[in-house]
Amino acid sequence: MVSAAGRRARGFTTPELLTVVAIVAILASVAAPAFSSMIAATRSRSVSSELYAALARARSEAIKRNAEVTLAPVAARQWQHGWSIADPAGTGRKLDDHPAVPGATVAGPASVVYLPNGRVKDASLPAFDIAMSGNDTRRCVKIDLSGRPNQSTSAC
Repeated sequence: MVSAAGRRARGFTTPELLTVVAIVAILASVAAPAFSSMIAATRSRSVSSELYAALARARSEAIKRNAEVTLAPVAARQWQHGWSIADPAGTGRKLDDHPAVPGATVAGPASVVYLPNGRVKDASLPAFDIAMSGNDTRRCVKIDLSGRPNQSTSAC
């Protein structure tokens, strides 16, 4: 049998644990600003992808239903407060409804109306400039002559 004096203690001492915790805290404080910028860039990309999908859906619905379909912001020219696609049948329901995007600034037209042939009603081609607080990069969603939306990683 081994006596208590012959046993060796196992584990970490308090000073060793405090040293490791201090090193982890220093590394986390250095990495935090980079993560916030990366998160803002990812959110900006997400907003532009969601707006792209809404434009593609509105165009598709206009062609499918052979009717004008409107994509409009919830508040006048305030796309960051959300947007929706109205049902062209006039039933008061919406085909799509997107919630507000906190921390974003989305500049765009008053609305986008797709004709039954898939083109936009407005003679000038609509574009959306997307910026996210905490990030300098901008994204742009434009509609070309055929009515198809396109994304780019620069300002409009």
